[in-house]
Amino acid sequence: MKLAVSTYSLSRWMRDNNKSINQAIDWIADHVRGIEFVGIPVDKGQDPIRKARAIRRRCEQRRLKIVGYCTGANLLQTKPREQAKVINEVKQQVDVAAALGAPSMRHDVAHGFGDDWKGPRTDAAAFRILVPAVRQIADYADSRGVKTSLENHGFYLQSSARVDRFIQAVNHPNYGLTIDIGNFLCVAERPETAVPRLAKHAIMAHIKDFHIKPKTRAPDVGWIITPKSIAIRGAVVGHGDIDLLSCLKSLRRSGYDGWLSLEFEGLEEPAQGVELGLTYAERLIKSL
Repeated sequence: MKLAVSTYSLSRWMRDNNKSINQAIDWIADHVRGIEFVGIPVDKGQDPIRKARAIRRRCEQRRLKIVGYCTGANLLQTKPREQAKVINEVKQQVDVAAALGAPSMRHDVAHGFGDDWKGPRTDAAAFRILVPAVRQIADYADSRGVKTSLENHGFYLQSSARVDRFIQAVNHPNYGLTIDIGNFLCVAERPETAVPRLAKHAIMAHIKDFHIKPKTRAPDVGWIITPKSIAIRGAVVGHGDIDLLSCLKSLRRSGYDGWLSLEFEGLEEPAQGVELGLTYAERLIKSL
């Protein structure tokens, strides 16, 4: 496995220090050989494809491999016209991923049932709307040389059981999973048991860590209160409560030997948090 850094990890560093995307690229290139983009900054009136190509050239100059691209979406729309609009927007993001030269693109699928939803709030009802849309996007992405994926995040498509059912329902050769080791905790599911269940679907992996405590003892600031009994806070990779080595071994046993993109969500200074996490992650990879 090889380490990359998600630009998401440095978003606060960029904002607080007025750093550009090129400066983030340079920082990441000084530490690892892979970068994952969570969106790209595009000024008003700027062509996103031209911007993506410029970013790609910068990465090539720094010998930095673009390993993936991530974008948002909410395909669970009750009105066909609204869903068609979202599908088209995601296809435009596929074009950005292709311009970057990214081999894969994670796009969100759904945030859950909206206030305008009528009828039973079941997986079957949601999947009837979501599955054809995801297949349509996967078909388009295949024509552009980009593989699409779901990430376990956002509460709705987050538990290993539901994610597994959804990927099997889509059943598309150009669709897989960006498996985020830490995010299972958002629904109080232990990553050490969830990762083995889903590793077979992984085409990309995020390494992330969290501190965990009972929600009744969580401070008011900095903690995510989950729908279950726990609260979590982003941690430096290796400083939290997840058995990351166990999770990586599960990925390795499944045959995954791709990129591990580090995501840092802690309260610590981001650059330091990412550096410390990379040091620990490198140690884990060497011990596999």
